[in-house]
Amino acid sequence: MPKLSYTKALNKALTDEMERDPAVFVLGEDIKFALNNVTTGLLDRFGPQRVLETPLSEQGFTNFATGAAMAGRRPVVEYQIPFLLLLVLEQIANQANKFALMSGGQVAVPVTYLLPGTGWRPGWGAQHSDQPYSVFAHLGVKTVIPATPTDAYGLFTTAIRDDDPVVVFCPMPALGIREEVSYVDLVPVPLGVGRVCRPGTDVTVVAIGHLVHEALAVADELSGELSVEVFDPRTLYPFDWAGLAASLERTGRLVVFDDSNRHCGIGAEILATAAEEMPLIAPPKRVTRPDGAVVVGCSPELDRAVQPTRPQLLAAIQAVTKPR
Repeated sequence: MPKLSYTKALNKALTDEMERDPAVFVLGEDIKFALNNVTTGLLDRFGPQRVLETPLSEQGFTNFATGAAMAGRRPVVEYQIPFLLLLVLEQIANQANKFALMSGGQVAVPVTYLLPGTGWRPGWGAQHSDQPYSVFAHLGVKTVIPATPTDAYGLFTTAIRDDDPVVVFCPMPALGIREEVSYVDLVPVPLGVGRVCRPGTDVTVVAIGHLVHEALAVADELSGELSVEVFDPRTLYPFDWAGLAASLERTGRLVVFDDSNRHCGIGAEILATAAEEMPLIAPPKRVTRPDGAVVVGCSPELDRAVQPTRPQLLAAIQAVTKPR
């Protein structure tokens, strides 16, 4: 079977959907150059009417996408850097995401907002290294974060077909991951359905995005000592609370591994809901970036210090599983 990279999976999903549905088109800055490799080959294949190069005005082309969706098209908007979403938060959360309800269901706004490289990489600096997915989940915007190439294909495909706005976060450290997979096995993945990546009986680790792979490595390291279940929610809003509850029925212990800031992050919501509604036999823990963490770029050592790590996860697992 061929090896499928995460980025190639995004490119294939977008290509397949543009071939399947003539209403689908893609727009963004520098997409004709395919800087993130997601739009590679699309301009030659579909032409400038469906691969639209935009001016440097995120507010302008984000609102353009809303209008196009209301008129019956299915735009996919690519943003080069995650902080650009903060420039268009009003357009997405307060306009596109509310219009179906404000119109009494008369108008759908099927826009997909694609972030093909979020989070930290060395030297990118404070304004390029955020993970603002918790903000969109808090505001009720459908929010997905695939961890694998298969899920990148499946969740991106579903997002494009969805009649509501969907934000797709693609973590920078996941982009180089490859899987052996037959293309005929690539299928849409429903939103709101998590995945148990590794079954276990002693503790559940909910890992977000690329941290799924770090959690699996820690679970392997502990395999002779503890049975660690790794749960990938895949969709942060809607969240698969039933899937998490089923996992905690088996383990009774919870650690959340989340690459966003601790205060008001998605990790806090997962812990709070589990504590309120699910059977825990030990206080849960989370491993995140620190409160108010800012990646500065000029100090690689400081940047690495605010990233959630395997040793931190290992310590959290051992803390929730130690005899009381």
